[in-house]
Parts: sequence; structure tokens; C-alpha cells
Amino acid sequence: MKIGIVCPYSWDVPGGVQFHIRDLAEHLIGLGHEVSVLAPADDETPLPPYVVSAGRAVPVPYNGSVARLNFGFLSAARVRRWLHEGTFDVIHIHEPASPSLGLLSCWAAQGPIVATFHTSNPRSRAMIAAYPILQPALEKISARIAVSEYARRTLVEHLGGDAVVIPNGVDVDFFASAEPNPQWSGLTLGFIGRIDEPRKGLPVLMAAFPRIAEACPGVRLLVAGRGDEEEAVASLPPELRSQVTFLGMVSDEDKARLLRSVDVYVAPNTGGESFGIILVEALSAGAAVLASDLDAFAQVLDHGKAGELFANEDPDALAAAAVALLRSPERRAELSRAGSAHVRRFDWSTVGADILAVYETVTDGASAVATDERHGLRARLGLGGRTP
Repeated sequence: MKIGIVCPYSWDVPGGVQFHIRDLAEHLIGLGHEVSVLAPADDETPLPPYVVSAGRAVPVPYNGSVARLNFGFLSAARVRRWLHEGTFDVIHIHEPASPSLGLLSCWAAQGPIVATFHTSNPRSRAMIAAYPILQPALEKISARIAVSEYARRTLVEHLGGDAVVIPNGVDVDFFASAEPNPQWSGLTLGFIGRIDEPRKGLPVLMAAFPRIAEACPGVRLLVAGRGDEEEAVASLPPELRSQVTFLGMVSDEDKARLLRSVDVYVAPNTGGESFGIILVEALSAGAAVLASDLDAFAQVLDHGKAGELFANEDPDALAAAAVALLRSPERRAELSRAGSAHVRRFDWSTVGADILAVYETVTDGASAVATDERHGLRARLGLGGRTP
């Protein structure tokens, strides 16, 4: 099958949607499919052979974050050329309602279109206001996927229609087989995310860290992600700052080793999350997970069975839960076992098969429609018989 996948966000600024699209493309290629991904990217950025650049993205504040999008006449021309040259059996557009390549592709594409909705935002005035503009494009979509029940709810409430829920995928064995880093032995907490993006919750974790360090002397916090490191620790007492290690941006291999090394992975995100792929990666690595009680996180963690939850934006609650886990190897081992079993449902072997089933449904449907149209044309021309 020839599959075209549209990424709305800049390829050179990593994020959950980009990682999902990358892993999906590589999974499909591994199964023998022909895949091309269209994404915003700087011209000098090295790209995988299956990614086509649609040009540089522009940062736009959205949903408590900064989305790097690509829109305009030049982008539209590149979308049309990519579609024309690709002759795809199916187009898979991610975030078709965003003012980026997804919407441009939805307008321009012909044939079967599958759309995946990632956003969870129950009060998006912008999406409501834009609905009259979006409607003609959205009506062309053959099948809709939402990465979580909360993304599905956002879609239903703002744009109408419905979607099948298929979660983000993870290569579980990649994280499970990573080697722990012996340099990070001892009581260790981990955090991965953009340091200077408040909704990722690092300030909440920093506010809780003094109490954690007092109860668990020598505990270390490993932080991976881009941002201002000095500003991140400015709220900590000077004597505790040496217990925080900043790793900067890490490779997939180093991320897996980090998650295999920590005693507790902390996800203190404060909102705007529709899924939580980092939780799935941490579970895959066997880490005990402690996360804010966002609806999406609770869903991923099986409502507390596969990981602990604490009251969102409450540093005291975070500290109390972290201390309890750090002091109880038995509870951490129990969560690790439960998480390792629970996370199998998110492996690409399952998620990829579900997405392929959607592709096959829409392409079979398109073939049936095309066959019916050919039969109708032959009848109108008086040719009769079966269409070859």
C-alpha cells in the first residue's frame, strides 16, 4: 500500500505527535508498505529518507504550548506537488483542524483520507469559531481516529461526528531491553519534557523537591529536555541544586536508558494533554510512574492500577506520593509489574494493526465506490456487461 502521512508540526522540534508519526511510518515501512511523510522542517535539517520537507514552520501559541506550523501559498503548492507525485492509496492526516499542512492537505487531497485527532481542549473558542471554514475540508475525511477518549470528546464537542479511539503506539521491547546507566544508581526521580513550558509541570516538581529531599536524603532528580536550566532550579535552595542533573535533549537510546534507570518517573503535567506517550514509554521501561491526575493520564495508567496519581498542581501531594514510593521498593516493584503487563496494549504490534485496519476499510470502500461508478457509466453509455 502507498501511504502518505501528513505531520502538522515542525519535524525538527520533537514532540509527541512527531514521535507518533515517525514510529508509525517506520512500523509501516517495516511491514513492506511504501510511506512518505510530509512535514514542516528547516531546509538544512537532516531528514529520514521517507520525510519530505514542506518548508520552515512558524511558532504559534496554542493550547498552552507553542505549535510550530506551516501555512501559506508556498506550503499549499508543496502539498499539491507531494500529493500529485505520491499517487497514494490513502492519505493519513494528523490534526486536520490545525492551521498547518493537515488542513491544506485536507483541502487538496482526493481519494481516501484518514484523520487522527490528538488535541484535548474542552474549551477551544478558536476551534468553534473556525468550524465554518473547517467544515468543507472535514467532510472529505473517510475515517477519523482519536488518540484518546478525551481527544475524541474534543472532536465531538467542537467539530461534530465521531471517531474510533486508537492510542499512540510505542515499541515496548525497545524500552524494556534498554540497559540502565550505572551512573544513575541510588534513589532517582526522572522527568522528561520541555523545561520552559509551564504545562509540562517542572515548576510543580521543583516546588515539591525540597520536601522529597528532606525525607529521602541523597535523592537525585534527572531532567531531560530543552530550556533554561538555571531558571529551572532558581526556586531551589542552593544546597539542593547539585542533586538535580540536567541532561538536555536526549536520543531515543538515552531516553530509554534514563527510564530504565530511575526509581520513579514523575509526570507533573498541568493540562492540555490528550494522551501521555511518555507515560507509556516509562511503563515500557519498567519504571514506577507517578503522574498528575489529568483525565488522559488516569486513562493511560488504568486509573491508578498501573501507576500512582496525585492531585494536579499540588506540590505537597506530589511530594507525599513520591516519598511513599521512594521508601517502598515493594510498591515500586508492584507498579512495575502491573505497568509492564498493562502497556502491551500500546505496542505497535497492536496499534499498527488497528490503524492498518482503518486504512483497509477506507480503501476497500473507495474501490467499491469506484467500481459502482464505472458500472453506472457503462450502463449510461449502453455498454452493458461487467467492468474489467
